[in-house]
Amino acid sequence: MNTAAGENQPGFEAYHYAELDSGDVSCEICFRGCRIPPGESGFCRVRKNRDGKLYNLVYARPSAVNVDPVEKEPMHHFHPGTDILCVGTASCNFRCKFCHNWHLSQRGPEEVGRIYELQPEEIVQEAHNSGVPSISFTYNEPTVFYEYMYDIASMAQETGLNVIFHSNGSMKEKPLRDLLEHIDAVTVDLKAFTDDFYRDICQARRDPVLETLKTIEEEGVWLEIVNLILPNHNDDLADIADMSSWIVEELNEDVPLHFSRFMPSYQMTDLSSTPVETLERCRQTALEQGLKHVSIGNVPGHEANSTFCPGCGEKLISRHHFTVHDINITDGSCQYCGTEIAGVWG
Repeated sequence: MNTAAGENQPGFEAYHYAELDSGDVSCEICFRGCRIPPGESGFCRVRKNRDGKLYNLVYARPSAVNVDPVEKEPMHHFHPGTDILCVGTASCNFRCKFCHNWHLSQRGPEEVGRIYELQPEEIVQEAHNSGVPSISFTYNEPTVFYEYMYDIASMAQETGLNVIFHSNGSMKEKPLRDLLEHIDAVTVDLKAFTDDFYRDICQARRDPVLETLKTIEEEGVWLEIVNLILPNHNDDLADIADMSSWIVEELNEDVPLHFSRFMPSYQMTDLSSTPVETLERCRQTALEQGLKHVSIGNVPGHEANSTFCPGCGEKLISRHHFTVHDINITDGSCQYCGTEIAGVWG
């Protein structure tokens, strides 16, 4: 059922917040910890204080529900070649100037046109009806619709579906650990390795993202990282080296890292697309720091969008953009030399 986005926003009581004596509430879902007076919403626009209680305005009200390839997340080492049911809502808790999904993420629910009314069980049933093995929470930042994601995830796993989400990595530790009990894999955008970039370009902070990455690794949930490279903003090779060595030392050398090409968008349409040579230098730098699986994305046809064995160098998964043509992994190992390849293969 479709309704106009501004109509009838009933809301759903939030899972992680504190009621304060003043009638304000403290949202405990992300690093911002917004203190929200009665009648007001937090930074994300969709978590609102109504009479001293916090409500999520986009629960069961997604703005996008589509079937996409899992490679589009991007996720290269989790059931490659399969499709996922993607779910997203309005708004975000970052303000990235380069966002390519700004028509959803940088708008409140009353601004996105039409939305769907779909309860968690209906999303789960839609996944089964579509014949996909996985549900993904993506498009905008899933942290802002945490309750909806949590309820769908717990139901989905009970019916045999995989559950993944694509995040900016801003969730607080307690809600994150609770959620990860029902999650099979996560893609996290590590937007840069400097706090200046996060502050100036995203109105956010870097360190909470690093803590999120460590928590996901500790919980044993499959993790992949995306770094969108913006020319002259986060492409310094010294920072790329620091980021890559941090991933090796604090997480795991097997964590896939995707360097993705920026295309002019939103408030940064005056910035040129990332030169392919820049992406190639970033990839080489990351490999030199010890990461085993480093890819280049948003460059259709580039050889480095495929997956290669870190042992013998043979191509294991042949891709063209989001399409998988060939998989040469058997029982989690390279078919050519037997090297174990980290991932979730089936």
